[in-house]
Amino acid sequence: MSRRDAVRVGLGAAGALAGAPFFNAGRFRLFAGTTQEYTRRCIDLVEGSLIIDMLGLTTINSETIARWGVDYSGLSAADADEFRESEIDVFHIATGVGGRTQDEAYHNCLSFVASYNAIVANRPDMFVRIDSAADLASVHGSGRTGILIGIQNSSHFRSAEDVETFHSLGQRVSQLTYNSRNLIGNGATERVDGGISDFGVGIVEAMNRVGMAVDVSHSGDQTTLDACEVSSAPVLYTHSNARALNPGHPRCKTDEAILRMAETGGVMGITGVRNFVSDREPTTIEQYLDHFDHVRDLIGVEHLGIGSDIDLHGYDDMPADQYEALKANYKGSYAFRDKIDIDEIAHPKRMFDVTDGLIRRGYTDDHIRGILGGNFQRVLGRIWAGM
Repeated sequence: MSRRDAVRVGLGAAGALAGAPFFNAGRFRLFAGTTQEYTRRCIDLVEGSLIIDMLGLTTINSETIARWGVDYSGLSAADADEFRESEIDVFHIATGVGGRTQDEAYHNCLSFVASYNAIVANRPDMFVRIDSAADLASVHGSGRTGILIGIQNSSHFRSAEDVETFHSLGQRVSQLTYNSRNLIGNGATERVDGGISDFGVGIVEAMNRVGMAVDVSHSGDQTTLDACEVSSAPVLYTHSNARALNPGHPRCKTDEAILRMAETGGVMGITGVRNFVSDREPTTIEQYLDHFDHVRDLIGVEHLGIGSDIDLHGYDDMPADQYEALKANYKGSYAFRDKIDIDEIAHPKRMFDVTDGLIRRGYTDDHIRGILGGNFQRVLGRIWAGM
């Protein structure tokens, strides 16, 4: 019996088991080892919705990577269950691939895209590549996890023809810059806040033409605004937060940028990275939910989504040496603290906690379905249709 079936059996028997430890006045304890309880409404929303994490990695843990192998042959039945039981249907697996030169970035990104194509080919029991709106529509309930190929840098695009090449290989989202400057534009932590170059305009136009989504989550403020002006297709902030709630943090977006993104028809995925959410402690799920409320009040709930920016277990579970090396790789403006994750939303079942929080905040079922995946599904379908 699958976990989903087991939950349904438990819910159906709730009346007869009112005194059982997993039932408490309409709330249900779904998972062993935790006292967390969820309403039936929450459970139904999570299990009944297409859930897209617009920055969700399969794993960021070097020990797990070593165990799974390059083609995930070592991914166990328990690992597979963890993916399925997370209820996340689609992971946008973009990372900040780059290189010292454009040619090096090109070849590094070829290897990155090839690696995920190999994983999907080797584990068709587990994964399916998401290429189209039809793929998004069919993945929920399929028993497989969707892999949406993106890259958090576009330095591999040496020309417009390269955009077509990578699109043909399966790349469907490209972030214009990572944190530093490239030939397209400026990253969020660059000393000078420049905008998109003439070369970059040509790259954006090529992305619009083939139907590749323009993402500027890590881009500088002017590059972000320029993308919203230049792109003829909706612009995405796949994993960002609101600077109004965390003043001065370069990885958060200004209200002006959020408004401009909405004018393009785009969607903003809210991240749970602790130092992006708040500059002070305690930082909890409530501060995270404040970002949803702020964006909703500013531009409307139809422009909201989720971009966790973690794998199923989060950064704080990484091996200590890898964890410290990760932090050291970023400028001081990132303002890392002792922990990177917010505990309530840095685990495989986090979508239940996010949904439970949105219910507490008064979001309707339709609003929550949109945030969990429906809004990104809509806008990606529009972008991928091309020109």
